[in-house]
Amino acid sequence: MAKAPATKTPSKGKPDVWLATGVRTPFTKAGGALAKRDALDLSVPVVKAMLAKGGRPDLMNWGAVIPNLTISNLAREALISAGGDPTIPASSSVMACSTSMMGAFQAAGMLDNETRSLALVGGAEAMSRIQIGLSQPLSDDLRRFMEAKTLQGRWNALTQFNTSDIKLFIPEIKNRATGKSMGEHTEEMAKGWQISRTEQDEIALASHRNAAAAWKRGFFDDLVLRLDEAGRDTTVRPDTSLEKLAALKPSFDKTSGQGSLTAGNSSPLTDGAAAVWVATAKGLERLPAETPRARLVDYEVNAIDLFNEYLLMAPAYAIPRLLARNGLTYEDIGLWEIHEAFAAQVATHIKALQAPAFLKDRAKVTAKLGRFPVERVNPNGGSTALGHPFGATGARILSQAVKELAGMAAGTWAIASICADGGQGTVALLRNG
Repeated sequence: MAKAPATKTPSKGKPDVWLATGVRTPFTKAGGALAKRDALDLSVPVVKAMLAKGGRPDLMNWGAVIPNLTISNLAREALISAGGDPTIPASSSVMACSTSMMGAFQAAGMLDNETRSLALVGGAEAMSRIQIGLSQPLSDDLRRFMEAKTLQGRWNALTQFNTSDIKLFIPEIKNRATGKSMGEHTEEMAKGWQISRTEQDEIALASHRNAAAAWKRGFFDDLVLRLDEAGRDTTVRPDTSLEKLAALKPSFDKTSGQGSLTAGNSSPLTDGAAAVWVATAKGLERLPAETPRARLVDYEVNAIDLFNEYLLMAPAYAIPRLLARNGLTYEDIGLWEIHEAFAAQVATHIKALQAPAFLKDRAKVTAKLGRFPVERVNPNGGSTALGHPFGATGARILSQAVKELAGMAAGTWAIASICADGGQGTVALLRNG
């Protein structure tokens, strides 16, 4: 049996916090079955289902990464539109791919087991409904025109229009500070850490096979709602193979002849929404007794220097620090849920976690963490197969981890890890009981 933490002692008066499984929509490829729904339309059915199970939560946190000019607080709008009690406080969080995991951590810090014991947390992303905006100068010109009180004023505003300002802003999946896409950054990571195309394709294949098997045995039946014509995730490929994956062309580095990231070993653009419960012991009493739950023992929120480190490396620093702080080794963790933004990023993290020089010199961890159990990673599939709606991924991973962990032996540990744009990451340490 895994040993108990050596150094972790609860703060006086701070209640234990638990996560309990929530529900989600099917995750569907952008332009597919859920393409007509925006982030709010995706969120409302999930929030309704959660409220039907847990009644009135004490607070709600929800998020989406892609902005919508008509919604400033998605959490509040989703709660009201779902028919929730309008006296429930609702706030929105944004932290790229870590959005709804960060929301869970924020909610955990607000629970006191008295006035606040149950929080509804989640997020959504509508990759099919990205809103196109105007350039800021053109927006300024149009605002001056609309605000003018007289015909002369409107004429004056029109004469100030500059044709060079007539541009549309189309959001891209790029880091603003570096100007590079996530795929371009990860290509650099793969080359720098010498991650082969075969390694990436093997991770992608395992993700699809595990996800397909999990769907077949009913693992997702109580985690996924039917929505519109979609009853299950549409990006899982049960029939893929290493041969099929190897035949795909590079998606980001198309000219050097060394590109290794493809549509097959990268997470697809996805629509979907997901939720998870965050609760104290008192809050758990308000959920159905059969709801799987696990204790949130500790967590790490980390950021790295994105100009001098590979963009998606934050979890490789956070994981060893979190384990060392709790007196645990890699082998003590019975379940690993690692977000697969790209298979190359997963392979790099695992390689870094086993590199003594990286741990000692960069992560600043001297504890002996041992062998990394690759066979315990994403047993029910990861984002490469299931999809990756940015704001929903954290809640999906946490609910998935909690359900799997709740079926394991009492005392089993789990790690849930997410890398995020901007050189950030979040990692949760969970325990069954």
